[in-house]
Amino acid sequence: MDKSDLRARSLRERALLKDSERERAARENFRKAFGEYASYFVYLSYRSEMDTRILIEELKEQGKTICVPRIEDGRMLSVPLRGRIEKNGYGIEEPEGGEEVTAEVAVVPLLAYDDGGYRLGYGGGYYDAYLAAHPEVLRVGLAFSGQHAAALPHDGWDIPLDAVVTEEGVLSFGRR
Repeated sequence: MDKSDLRARSLRERALLKDSERERAARENFRKAFGEYASYFVYLSYRSEMDTRILIEELKEQGKTICVPRIEDGRMLSVPLRGRIEKNGYGIEEPEGGEEVTAEVAVVPLLAYDDGGYRLGYGGGYYDAYLAAHPEVLRVGLAFSGQHAAALPHDGWDIPLDAVVTEEGVLSFGRR
């Protein structure tokens, strides 16, 4: 199955997994495993993605620096979450402005993940390009356990994750 077919199937399957109790458990697992860091680059959830809004608020209440993605001139930036949020051309919310800040941990969305730490994204390449340009950032996927696949197709430019957090726990890929 090619990536396009996998994306369509994974999107349908992820929508069936969405559940507030699973999301609560995943947030708790994330905070236990990665809560000691000072700064986070967190996606603003879209459609059936694991919801990040409560996680963002919880981290902000703890005094953590929160950055979110913004697409500018064809590339994704990590900018502090301040001020107005508006929808971009893809219908995804992003901050109105701000200078790029590199956070310690990137919380990455995905359609599926595999045993090697590879993720299936939407195909735009924004996260892979960002992660390749910022190798010092800890790369953590946030997903439902049902998004797991034994193996996914990947290309040379695909950047594997360091860990995936689900409602069942943390799967570490031993890179750090």
